[in-house]
Amino acid sequence: MRTINDTLLRAARGEQTDYTPVWYMRQAGRSQPEYREIKQKYSLEEITMQPELCAYVTRLPVEQYDVDAAILYKDIVTPLPGIGVDVAIKAGVGPVISNPIRSAADVEKLGEFNAKEHTPYVLETISMLTKEQLNVPLIGFGGAPFTLASYMIEGGPSRNYAKTKSFMVSEPKAWFALMDKLGDMIISDISAQVEAGAKAIQIFDSWVGALNVEDYRIFIKPVMTRIFGELRKLNVPLIQFGVGASHLVNEWHDLPIDVVGLDWRLPIREAEARGVTKTVQGNLDPTLLLADWNVVEARAKDIIDQGIAHEKGHIFNLGHGVFPEVDPAVLKRLTAFIHEYSREARAKNK
Repeated sequence: MRTINDTLLRAARGEQTDYTPVWYMRQAGRSQPEYREIKQKYSLEEITMQPELCAYVTRLPVEQYDVDAAILYKDIVTPLPGIGVDVAIKAGVGPVISNPIRSAADVEKLGEFNAKEHTPYVLETISMLTKEQLNVPLIGFGGAPFTLASYMIEGGPSRNYAKTKSFMVSEPKAWFALMDKLGDMIISDISAQVEAGAKAIQIFDSWVGALNVEDYRIFIKPVMTRIFGELRKLNVPLIQFGVGASHLVNEWHDLPIDVVGLDWRLPIREAEARGVTKTVQGNLDPTLLLADWNVVEARAKDIIDQGIAHEKGHIFNLGHGVFPEVDPAVLKRLTAFIHEYSREARAKNK
């Protein structure tokens, strides 16, 4: 029987840990030479559809960096084809959708998602990793309704989400129907990931920071409350994360989640001052990984100190994903520093 390092799971639940656990968003791929070599032969979609290859890519950063969790290699749009969305991930662009949502009729055409039928390769990858290969928890994940809807309505990435926000306020009945369909898809997808072996879940609402608090409460919070309410029944830690959404942290804190993910714009101490008492995750600015080591170390130390002082737990992460230009040796060195420094600091505070 393999021994699983459950430090991250305990921190997510607000339990005491000997050190601060760490993982990095986009740790699987991008900056790793082994991954770049694979990407010369296969697209992201092709990698995810080959469980052995996908498991290797997912496992690689755990072996190289000694992080406390693996994050499943896939994209947030992976389940969308199952409900009838024609999406392709184009290099240098992102998800591009050829049948964008333009009307209530387009929403009605969307089908129901079935993970075993539509993404069996994802479930096989998870099962392979959790039964045979990992000694740390596997984090499964999905995209949140607003972020997925933004791709579906805009037809791809956007700078201002004008079409999405216009559809939201101009066609509220269609919008809430779309939220319901995406909510059902997310619950089904995540439930299947947990059944296959995922031990924690992160929901990425990457672009929801484009909304103000009032619109979030009206148009997004109801479906997020339903999603997380259903996912709570799975009895795994639930993490919420978005970029440029510091103004929404109190709204997230109200949701039935375990961990509030912070990007680099909001220090942990300030989140706590705003009333965030749940476990927090974050939040080194990923651009700093390209700076001199003394800068990286000093900033990491400050974040660790804030996390230790926080009322609940802390999971160290970046404020967004790893850049392709980052040297893998820096991530390995940073992980070792986080483990060593936080262990010593926590021992002194006992």
